[in-house]
Amino acid sequence: MVSQILEIERLSRPAAEEEYAPPSVQRIAVISDVHSNLEALQEVLACVQGVEVYCLGDVVGYGANPNEVVELLRKREILTVMGNHDYAAVTGDTGKFNPRAAMAAWWTKKELLGPNLAFLTSLPKERRVTLGKASGYLTHGSPDDTMWEYVDPDTHSQLFGYYLTKLRVRFIGLGHSHVPFISEEREGIVFNPGSVGQPRDGDKRASYSIVSLSRGSIKVENFRVSYDYEAAASKIRAAGLPTQLADRLAYGK
Repeated sequence: MVSQILEIERLSRPAAEEEYAPPSVQRIAVISDVHSNLEALQEVLACVQGVEVYCLGDVVGYGANPNEVVELLRKREILTVMGNHDYAAVTGDTGKFNPRAAMAAWWTKKELLGPNLAFLTSLPKERRVTLGKASGYLTHGSPDDTMWEYVDPDTHSQLFGYYLTKLRVRFIGLGHSHVPFISEEREGIVFNPGSVGQPRDGDKRASYSIVSLSRGSIKVENFRVSYDYEAAASKIRAAGLPTQLADRLAYGK
């Protein structure tokens, strides 16, 4: 059953880790689809200070700060998987992209500095992680197509138990769709943290997830945080990128 997403407007940054959970609870943060949006990423990372962070890919693309975003992930040592926009920026292969996405990928490839291009090139397509004694699996698309398949609970929910059993994990984190969800199955939890840098669920706030383990039970919560989307949009326009990529930040669509 897909549970209701917990959407909390974080008006101030947490003063201490205890705001999330008592010390006995083990936690990780999961983010996805940053899309070169530095302002959004900064706000999200400020909310998860002291928590180990994982990224489900699409670090770059669409936005105007690819180098700054990659450098921030590198500085925070955030374990990341490769998304389809990361792949396009590395290879120049935009055959599956619409014209606007392709333009942004080509622009990004040209802008990326050597160390940041090397970081994206080195990314794996999937990761296995552990939270205490609970195992998890993270990828951008789906376990069947790690970079390109869009997973939607309306069309994929009958596969969630199969994914969890096949991979022998308690939780699975998927990105790519930019739409957050949490699906609680008998075998575990499948979730999407939504998009940090370009939400598409009608809520313009940046989205992220906290996965916690307490007394053997896994819990996933999705959170939202406001950021200066107008500043991010202005930089997209100034860079000469398609204006639609800037305009949509105001609507979360």
